[in-house]
Amino acid sequence: MKRFVLPILITLFIISASAVFTLNFRPLYYHDISSLNIEETSGYSENVIRENYDALIDYNSVFHRGSLDLSLPMSREGRIHFQDVKRIFDVLQILCVLSLIGSLILGIRAWKQGYRGFLKSAAVLSVFLPVIAGILIAFNWGNAFILFHELMFSNDYWLFDERTDPVINILPDEFFLHCALLIILLILAASLIMGLIYLRQKKRRSGGPQLTF
Repeated sequence: MKRFVLPILITLFIISASAVFTLNFRPLYYHDISSLNIEETSGYSENVIRENYDALIDYNSVFHRGSLDLSLPMSREGRIHFQDVKRIFDVLQILCVLSLIGSLILGIRAWKQGYRGFLKSAAVLSVFLPVIAGILIAFNWGNAFILFHELMFSNDYWLFDERTDPVINILPDEFFLHCALLIILLILAASLIMGLIYLRQKKRRSGGPQLTF
């Protein structure tokens, strides 16, 4: 049972770190402003779009205290939804730090004891989420997007009305698809790296040909 703890911690770190990185990777959204024609579809200038998007990202930082201040109108339900989103991201950021600390402590101990199997277990375990998510996205992104919100939120405040919450016009579904794809890519990359490290260590310990990067 103890040998499952470290792979689980590593997997939790990889997933949460990938999500936190994507949340804070603003160049992705800045690129989408032009590639998705958000200025034209929303009717707002790029400065207004960036200003409100940056406010959302700053608000979702675990270190942010205070209310969300947008230059765009916002309904009571919209504000509650963003509060719910912040709570989720706060948990993710805390989980990221705690799982990293746990992974480092147990990982260093396991490495010193000559145990490398946790790399293989974590590599395999971390693949499950992106595979499942990838299948759902490939099958129907719209339904996957709705399912995610229904699972994560206990209300329907995420169903924005552009008349009362025009911020939805600068957050197209395609942008969230790009976020999901980036998270999946990061998780798969981390899994691949761990798998390669494990194989290299296995070859080294068996005296076989060395894997080189």
